[in-house]
Amino acid sequence: MRILAVSDVPSDRYYKFYQPGRLNGFDLILSCGDLSPEYTEFLVTLANCPLVYVHGNHDSCYKRDPEGCICADGRLVEVNGLRILGMGGSYRYRSGKYMYTEKQMNRRIGGIESLLRKTHGFDILLTHAPAFGLNDLDDLPHRGFECFNTLLEKYEPSYFIHGHIHLNYGYRIPQKTTKGNTIVINAFDHCIIEI
Repeated sequence: MRILAVSDVPSDRYYKFYQPGRLNGFDLILSCGDLSPEYTEFLVTLANCPLVYVHGNHDSCYKRDPEGCICADGRLVEVNGLRILGMGGSYRYRSGKYMYTEKQMNRRIGGIESLLRKTHGFDILLTHAPAFGLNDLDDLPHRGFECFNTLLEKYEPSYFIHGHIHLNYGYRIPQKTTKGNTIVINAFDHCIIEI
């Protein structure tokens, strides 16, 4: 399975400088948030495959959800045989629709914990923010969630895919790393995943 993961900024390769056929061959697109509905609709239309998304901290300006896309925010969805748990938003650093304290994010996860036990976990954790101490930064707006670490340790999904931490911030941030048996991917701009 070939997956395109995107986040935070429209990828010039797949939007501004798009060439016909460039989105062929993908089986799934995962969006980690902070992308306009127009961009995700463009991707899902031209790739002709499912697009699953979560909201980013800047998505409160949405007038509508993107057409043809599947919202996994706060839900467990199954697409192409993959169980995807979506948890959008970032750490609360000001008031905003998709910003949460650690306690609030933990409560969101607690709301679906029985489903996760029933389904024996999930294959992909799809979030906007990273986990605490794993690709996050020291400032409050870019702090990760400790409860994501708990999810990773408890269920050991194959992949943890997040956005929010721009690779051009000037820090040495890896696009791919691991935590235990989980492959961690920062989907800033875009990243191709082969399963």
